[in-house]
Amino acid sequence: MNKPHYVRTISVLFKKELMAYFNSPIAYVFIGIFLIVGNWLFMNPFFLNNQLSMRYYFVILPWIFLFLAPAITMRLWAEEKRSGTIEFLLTLPITNWQLILAKFFGAFVFLAISLVLSLSMPIALSFLGEFDLGPVIGGYLGALFLGGAYLALGMFISSMTKNQIIAFITALVGCFIFFIAGADFVVGYTGGALAEILKFIGLGNHFSSIARGVVDTKDLVYYLSFIFFFLWLNVRVLERKK
Repeated sequence: MNKPHYVRTISVLFKKELMAYFNSPIAYVFIGIFLIVGNWLFMNPFFLNNQLSMRYYFVILPWIFLFLAPAITMRLWAEEKRSGTIEFLLTLPITNWQLILAKFFGAFVFLAISLVLSLSMPIALSFLGEFDLGPVIGGYLGALFLGGAYLALGMFISSMTKNQIIAFITALVGCFIFFIAGADFVVGYTGGALAEILKFIGLGNHFSSIARGVVDTKDLVYYLSFIFFFLWLNVRVLERKK
């Protein structure tokens, strides 16, 4: 298959996946809940702290994503299995990678749209005075990579079951474990090489680094490797079904 045709096929499938979200009222409910909960949790203590900073928002954002990302991915494969359409998809003249990338990018763009709508918050805060844009840009960039990692893991888990509730709960637990793996209270119970491994694989550690406004190549490479690994596992699952 030539490259232009390969990319064009992904593009067509991607548009179909993305529109599937907005053809359902559930998508608007997800976005509404994300914006309301995020804004409320941030603005509630904002005036009490008397600091023009979005640092606290990027502390709570990964925890909101813990619920939002599994809710997005739980239907991607589980629904296909439940309705029986996965057999039809696997017989189409497309590769597993095309199908998986289309679903992943559809979910990722939907998550990114939700995140972009929250930009009204830093824009509003900019009228209150000057504040450091570095951590804000870093926080949103880190959120995109963290969200992508959550989605890749959630997609893989969804491919293992046809029950959406099981897919949601398992993905939530999986994302939670990877997020806190490198946290101080977890690493404190270990030592030596194991502690270093936990710090490296912990999604939260890499997010915190980027959210401070320090964009390190190793953090970006880690997130891209994490996403690729779980998408690759997803491909292996589909190959087994074929």
